[in-house]
Amino acid sequence: MSAPGTAERDPDRDVVVTGMGAITPAGRGVAATWEGALAGRTTAAHDERLAAAGAPVAISCRAPAVDVDAELGRGAQRRLDRFTHLAVVAVREAIAQAGLVADDPDRIVDVDPDRTGVVIGSGIGGGETWETEYARLAAEGPARVSPLFVPRMLSNTAAGTIAIRTTARGPNLTVNTACAAGASAIHVARDLVRSGTADLVIAGGVEAGITTIAMSAFAQMGALSTNPDPAVASRPFDVARDGFVMGEGAGIVVLESRAHARARGATPLCTVAGCGASADAFHATAPPEDGAGAALAMQRAIADAGIDAARIGHHNAHGTSTPLNDIAETRALRTVFGDRVADVVVTSTKGVTGHLLGAAGAVEAILAATALREQRVPPTANLTVQDPDIDLDVAAGAPRDVTLDAVLSASMGFGGQNAALVLTPA
Repeated sequence: MSAPGTAERDPDRDVVVTGMGAITPAGRGVAATWEGALAGRTTAAHDERLAAAGAPVAISCRAPAVDVDAELGRGAQRRLDRFTHLAVVAVREAIAQAGLVADDPDRIVDVDPDRTGVVIGSGIGGGETWETEYARLAAEGPARVSPLFVPRMLSNTAAGTIAIRTTARGPNLTVNTACAAGASAIHVARDLVRSGTADLVIAGGVEAGITTIAMSAFAQMGALSTNPDPAVASRPFDVARDGFVMGEGAGIVVLESRAHARARGATPLCTVAGCGASADAFHATAPPEDGAGAALAMQRAIADAGIDAARIGHHNAHGTSTPLNDIAETRALRTVFGDRVADVVVTSTKGVTGHLLGAAGAVEAILAATALREQRVPPTANLTVQDPDIDLDVAAGAPRDVTLDAVLSASMGFGGQNAALVLTPA
């Protein structure tokens, strides 16, 4: 009997990735981010801005600066929050690789704009705007609050701005499933294309939440690493891990059906073969110890792909470097793969980038797609002594050359929201 979904599947309706873009603490662009991941170079550093503001933890992973007005147009610095700046930078790279631009780096060509959608995930949205304008309110009074506060801080501003700049007039959606948002956005976008609702969708995640109030809140929760040495603060799966390091960035993909890509001469990079989602229905911030919710999302993604789990040779883990998450994800993987879990090479790229929150799932999907194309798995940075309870084959020390036929990437968000993606060759 065929695997679920294989008998009826029309290859022309498969949803493929034709463009990828990123800006992360590891660098600007997918190539720079991939190079940083392969090198296992942590990007965590002492953050002078946080220290000057008195934040209880002053370690972060910041993305490269953007010369906003010069690159995105005069007034963009004033009108848009940093999270939107980062999104636009990543979108430009993705649509250029997909062959959607000519003279204008933002405006799409050779596709129907009425059938081009945008789906962006973000957990926080305009965090810098919230903090700046509240400080102004407290210091100067209500009359001094910027009239641009609302459009700058709304989490759907990134998606709306992308639509305006690209002229994409199809479905325009913002997804907030916390730290799973980037992967959830790709799931929603995949379904829009597969259902025929849109021909092409620009999708991914973005976050720029390194603010004093966010860092203070996460520190009060005990979620952040308090390691005094930034170079080893983010250490997924290590026995000495003590929390995550806050990062920022954006990851964007262009999704379209295989038939649509072929018709316009685009080159598919990989196939988004399966997507899965679930809720833990357990706790506001902590996963269940058995990782049951995450396992369910992974199982659903594999079933949706119509493949046997044995085809998956690599998992880009959520791997936050928090004691609870890393153990729960380990147990989820054991549930999904059983005795064959040792055949799945696991990595967490958060050792390099820190935790990008709403952008994490999209950036990690891009890294998983690149691993599939390169047949290489990046190491988990700072993994010195693997926690004995994490009985997985975790790549560490150096990149691992592996023969890959399918890869899995999963994300777990506050609220118990889980997302998983299965990618296969184009």
